[in-house]
Amino acid sequence: MHRSISLPRRERVGTLARPLALAAFAAAVAVAAPTSTPAAFRDVLDTPAIRSPLAAQALLNGAARAGERLVVVGQRGHILASDDGGKRWSQADVPVASDLVAVSFGDDANGWAVGHDGVVLKTGDAGRTWAVQLDGRRLGPLLEAYYANAAPAALDGDPKRAEAIVAEAHRLASQGAENPWLDVWFRDAREGYVVGAFGLVLHTADGGATWTPWLHAIDNPKGLHLYAVRGVGEDVYIVGEQGLALKLDPAAKRFRALDMPYPGTLFGVTGSAGTVVVHGLRGTVLRSADAGRSWQPVATGLQVGLTGNTRTDDGRLVIVSQAGHVLVSSDGGATFATARIERPQPAAAVVAAANGTLVTAGPRGLQLTNH
Repeated sequence: MHRSISLPRRERVGTLARPLALAAFAAAVAVAAPTSTPAAFRDVLDTPAIRSPLAAQALLNGAARAGERLVVVGQRGHILASDDGGKRWSQADVPVASDLVAVSFGDDANGWAVGHDGVVLKTGDAGRTWAVQLDGRRLGPLLEAYYANAAPAALDGDPKRAEAIVAEAHRLASQGAENPWLDVWFRDAREGYVVGAFGLVLHTADGGATWTPWLHAIDNPKGLHLYAVRGVGEDVYIVGEQGLALKLDPAAKRFRALDMPYPGTLFGVTGSAGTVVVHGLRGTVLRSADAGRSWQPVATGLQVGLTGNTRTDDGRLVIVSQAGHVLVSSDGGATFATARIERPQPAAAVVAAANGTLVTAGPRGLQLTNH
């Protein structure tokens, strides 16, 4: 079993984040299938993604827009793009076969996709071609080299914390390429963040040419998994396990923990300037109208995991579930209505096309709906 399907500790089947749960399930089925002749092992980081006419019907975990182009990412390095609102899709050439779980564009041309094996891919042509910018084999040395020099200075006055950060960097480096990135978000073509298992956070200010570890700059002493990072207005938020929600303090260059009323895993964050919406397990939606200082629950009537979100061009918020529900809000997340879907499919991500069509991605591939 290749390492890209290894699961982080602490997670149980009922509380897995969408990318880990879906990718692990698909890979487990593939591994369990009998084969007549064992194939020679080839590392997925050294194996280009295979082109497949069925890629749009296979496991897809992340979705984003590059201008009017739609881009989705999924298992075995599959990346697909559509220029007609999701009716037709073309598969990109990708240099790795690692499972991909999230994608973000800083502008119409520059995008990043992340996933298992510590992979960070970069495109400069709206998803037509991709190159490896970082992988798990390089992540360990990056962490160790940075904190060998930076930890004492970054944590001046707290030698125990500095020592712990250095030890954590060594531990993560010793694991090789097994830890996944779970989300990526770019403000523009230069500044962005990737987040992942065990509290991993990297920041770049030069489009990913260099990455700076932020393990020391986040209020996450337990090393909880981080499932989503997003900009909302001028603010940046991260959400993860055990109700963890953090907001960037730009002056201190630190993600500070927010006081949350829900202790369960959060999978996503969205909103608009001043209004923040987070969602997660058991149909949970929480809304803040004061930039994260206080939170109110929003009724959804659901008890399933809410896995992905998007904003439409006319300002509506859309949240999808692992059971195929589509929740739509026209009042900034104060209320949500459940859209009627003729044949709902489990969803891991959703993106709104310029023509108003919603494209959901999940274990059964892509589905188009109009709302």
